Amino acid sequence: MRIGIDFDNTIVCYDQIFHAAATERELIPAETPKSKQAVRDYLRRSGKEAEWIELQGYVYGVKLAEAEAFPGLTEFMKEFAKLKIPLSIISHKTRTPYAGPAYDLHQSAINWIKARPDISSNITNFSFQETKLEKLQCIQSSRCTHFVDDLSEFLTEPGFPPAVKRLLFDPDNCNHDHPKYVRLNSWRDISKNLQRAIINEANALNAN
Repeated sequence: MRIGIDFDNTIVCYDQIFHAAATERELIPAETPKSKQAVRDYLRRSGKEAEWIELQGYVYGVKLAEAEAFPGLTEFMKEFAKLKIPLSIISHKTRTPYAGPAYDLHQSAINWIKARPDISSNITNFSFQETKLEKLQCIQSSRCTHFVDDLSEFLTEPGFPPAVKRLLFDPDNCNHDHPKYVRLNSWRDISKNLQRAIINEANALNAN
């Protein structure tokens, strides 16, 4: 088993910092719900798509250091590292934002990982790709058997490696089930799913 994991909105939870950054820039009312989606929806409804795009660059480039990992993520990584199962972070993000200052978004993400030994010490490698195609190729070349991502549209990409089992991380329960992936709401649920897969693999080997 080799597990690949997406970075943005799968490992890193941006809800608090998107709200804080948008409030700091006086883009939203303070009573806006503290979630990335609520901030995005408010700005788009208000005709502020350009501000939303620039805000993303600011958060991913400057504010990322303040972001927290999703609950249960570090426990998951420690548990599977103890089982000697390779864990790779494979993400797709542009090197610089689409608008605003040219922050190095890859370096910001790398710095975030390195600043958290409970994550960095339990992963085999990490890779940030500029395009979805490169991300798909990296999943294939890394020989992942399972991949965890928060985007259902990515997991159903026509070019997704067919042999890789796909797990959709859906903490807000806002996606539909799909035959191409298993939808799970927490890192605890992801852990249980993969532990069952380990047991099933062991049983299959013993049966042979």
